[in-house]
Amino acid sequence: MLSGFDPDASLWVAGAAGAVLCGCFLLARLRYLAIPPLSSATPADAPDCMVVIPARNEESFIAEAVSSLPNDTVIVVDDHSSDHTAEAARKAGAGVIPAGEPGPGVSGKANACMAGARLLDSKWILFADADTRFAPGFLNAAVASAEASGLSFLSIYLRAEFTGLGDRVLGPYAQALYFVGITPRGDPAAIFNGQCLLVQREPYQFLGGHAAVLNSLVDDVKLAALARRHRLKFSTARTESLGRVRFRDLKATFLRSGFRFLLTGWWSGIAILLAALLAAMWLPVLAWLLAENHGIAAAIFGLLPTVLLLPWYRNVWSAIVAPLAIYRILPILFRAAGAALLGRRVEWKDRLI
Repeated sequence: MLSGFDPDASLWVAGAAGAVLCGCFLLARLRYLAIPPLSSATPADAPDCMVVIPARNEESFIAEAVSSLPNDTVIVVDDHSSDHTAEAARKAGAGVIPAGEPGPGVSGKANACMAGARLLDSKWILFADADTRFAPGFLNAAVASAEASGLSFLSIYLRAEFTGLGDRVLGPYAQALYFVGITPRGDPAAIFNGQCLLVQREPYQFLGGHAAVLNSLVDDVKLAALARRHRLKFSTARTESLGRVRFRDLKATFLRSGFRFLLTGWWSGIAILLAALLAAMWLPVLAWLLAENHGIAAAIFGLLPTVLLLPWYRNVWSAIVAPLAIYRILPILFRAAGAALLGRRVEWKDRLI
């Protein structure tokens, strides 16, 4: 027993901490589930849709992305790769064009998307990252969903996959924290994600396309904001079965996200930091319960991170490592917040942004 402390105080603190953590991560899960699922029911006819994949040094991934999409639908825009990205894309069946050199302050990805879209006259254009993979029928389902809802722009969240042991530990917890700070219904533009973005070509061109967001660090959010300003309909969907995206180099991703939250709403970043700090109370409170010989309460509280984060890790054995993520993520989050607040430039794929 700790001298000078009410032995029941640890139970009260554990109860309060547990309630707050339950509230945070249940809310995060509900926010994710509030994103409408992409319907798997698809029309038989192939949609009038072409795909643009901007790629920089993606030799190891681009072929799988191209081959997962219908034949003769993909244009890969080679963004000055120093590896064999272009050759790998051609062998997989894509048309390949070079991106123009981005000017000062111009996003390389937005510049590549603009170059690819200028060649197309299809009704729909899908912009997809090089580390995305799609199941048969994805394009049909995406276009059918957009047309059924009368959308001009549809951002699609794919099933997240993580490479490397460290990222598999950290990634699912990072996803949960992301949805602590993002409110799909409260601010649909902030949740708009350019990893997999379907646009109707004519409204897209009306807004100026990616040329209108070349100088933005959050070009996807800026496109949604432009659509809202011009009263064009946009939305977000999710799919676990029809597409997946590989997350790599999570540290760099967090640094970019720091700028995202600074530019789209600082309160979102604060909510994420607060949730991460509250989650870090887990180990001190657990130690206090054990010191006070509250074995049953300690066992219940000790399992809390695994139980709350199980939907993100998808199985119990993976979720057991959730406590490691709680403490590993803190220095990364604070570094990202500091870089964003101080305006430090971030290196992404050999470019400073």
